[in-house]
Amino acid sequence: MLLSAKGGRRRARPLPVSTRRMVSLPASEFYGDVIKTLTSAEVPFVVGGAFALKHYAGVARGTKDLDVFLCRRDLRRALDVLAERGYTTDESFPHWLSKAFCGELFVDFIHASANGLCQVDEQWFASAVTVTIFGQPALLCPIEEVIWSKCFVMERERFDGADIAHLIAARGRSIDWRRLLDRVGEHWRVLFGHIVFFSFAYPRERGKVPAWVFDLLMDRMNAERDAEDVPVCNGTLLSREQYLVDVRERGYADARLPPWGSVPQTEIQAWTDAIGKVK
Repeated sequence: MLLSAKGGRRRARPLPVSTRRMVSLPASEFYGDVIKTLTSAEVPFVVGGAFALKHYAGVARGTKDLDVFLCRRDLRRALDVLAERGYTTDESFPHWLSKAFCGELFVDFIHASANGLCQVDEQWFASAVTVTIFGQPALLCPIEEVIWSKCFVMERERFDGADIAHLIAARGRSIDWRRLLDRVGEHWRVLFGHIVFFSFAYPRERGKVPAWVFDLLMDRMNAERDAEDVPVCNGTLLSREQYLVDVRERGYADARLPPWGSVPQTEIQAWTDAIGKVK
């Protein structure tokens, strides 16, 4: 067995990720070529999205794209090598998302969450799992980062809570909970909410979350029950649409904007304008 930088265990041979019934043949050929091209150009990346969910939780579903996570510093190079390969590229939303197209097919290049959190850094690589996908060796996003980024997806049309519940049910005993808690940081309430949802969805599986994790977060809740006198709505970190009324009409500050967050107003406006048009 190989050891990760954090002491976690990796298999000596890449694990195959079955993509059967998840994508069409043309899509699989395109995705495989993107992975091969990036690997040949030595662009560091990890694969996430539906394929990470399939690997960790065994949940297979059709997907319209391939999610590639990479550090922001490597984004330009990734897009350039794919453009040289003949693909169309676009920095759709510079604060988090770019794309590469092959006709109607596309690959998402993600360097942060849409809310400006979950920036891709070296930990995404140090704890990644080596797999084979579309016939190509690649790194798969660590389960802790999968959960961390999914914690904040709570739109009307998409809620990733079920994905998190399936991940905990399948891998709860092997999740590095201390590292996950470090990742969510000051936003631990969001993770706690998902743990509570999990305990409701799977009564028999509650032991998959270590008791010390639940106790720690419950103690924090009890210690911080009083209202905080801060004029900010953190709801915009969960949904780009459902808390607009609060920042537009009710005097709350948007948690994505400085000094609370790091996303420029112009990029938030572009992301808001895309509601109903882009994922």
